[in-house]
Amino acid sequence: MTDLVIRTDRPAHDVRPRVDARGTAMLVMNEALARSRQQKAEEAARDHRLARRLSAGRRWDRLAAYAAGRAARARAASG
Repeated sequence: MTDLVIRTDRPAHDVRPRVDARGTAMLVMNEALARSRQQKAEEAARDHRLARRLSAGRRWDRLAAYAAGRAARARAASG
């Protein structure tokens, strides 16, 4: 088995990727699109969370009204 020797006495210029202006523009555009998609996903999650909170509030209101009516009927029946 051979050992891998990494030389640190000279700069690794040939290892760095070469990016031209078009490649940089594409990278920036892809990052902007990804950021836009992320923002839309966060907005959709916010809207979904709000809708769930509203529907949960309505559900608890219905349950409270049912419980109050049941308690009123129980008081009327007992007394």
